[in-house]
Amino acid sequence: MGFALWIDGDVARAQGTHEYRPMGEAVVAVTDQFRLRDFRPGAPLRRRDGAAFAGLFASLEEVNRYLVRRRSHAGGKNLDQASRRLESIT
Repeated sequence: MGFALWIDGDVARAQGTHEYRPMGEAVVAVTDQFRLRDFRPGAPLRRRDGAAFAGLFASLEEVNRYLVRRRSHAGGKNLDQASRRLESIT
């Protein structure tokens, strides 16, 4: 599994893949957490650049942990980008 995350204001969007097949996209409030049932197939792929792109994650649990950490820091400004981006996908 792999997940890409975008944060735009109060909205978090994630796109996931499972064994290289797209799972679709899920949208939640940044104060919420993602669940597998939130993902809907058929969403167009988003670009992985720009200010809204938060990073790549190996699991949905990791995405949710990041959202919790982000809430506990003042506006998410103090998070280390290297700690939330995958170096390689295996």
